[in-house]
Amino acid sequence: MSKLLLFAAPSGAGKTTIVHHLLERYDQLAFSVSATTRPKRPHEIHGEDYYFINKEAFEARIRSGGFVEWEEVYEGIFYGTLKEELDRLWAQGKHIIFDIDVKGALNIKAAYPGVATAIFVRPPSMQALEQRLRSRGTEGEAELRKRLARASEEMTYEPRFDLTLVNDQLQDALIRAEQITENIIQYEDKEGEPDD
Repeated sequence: MSKLLLFAAPSGAGKTTIVHHLLERYDQLAFSVSATTRPKRPHEIHGEDYYFINKEAFEARIRSGGFVEWEEVYEGIFYGTLKEELDRLWAQGKHIIFDIDVKGALNIKAAYPGVATAIFVRPPSMQALEQRLRSRGTEGEAELRKRLARASEEMTYEPRFDLTLVNDQLQDALIRAEQITENIIQYEDKEGEPDD
């Protein structure tokens, strides 16, 4: 069976950059597009970055069991992984890579034991994380404070992950992410080979 590579991190740790790099580098990978109720940012594309759906439609999918996992990440803002998204990518024979919040990653890991590898992307420090978030300029001060408080809580989940990837120098983090990915994919490919 194809593997699930779950890259999770506090907002601003660099997981999205790492995941995009891996998708460009490995044809065997496909991106699991999450659903969210948050507003679309100008540069984002529906169906590529996220499935942008309204709160009522999201809650209806929750009730019908349409999600592998979901969470109210911020008040009134939901994120989740649709079962039909995993089915779509598995039908293509791909290993599935996720850019996901920490609780979502652990929920998927629990739902698919032996198939999922959870990788925690850690910033070098909370100060570095704050600097990265400020330099993005996408949130006001109140929103920034909320993100930092959440990030501080999310850092406590690191020991529950299979691997930690420290994103201090981006090039070093990308090389390490490639090594992790190749180990997971090669292990899967070797499982399917006949014994000598």
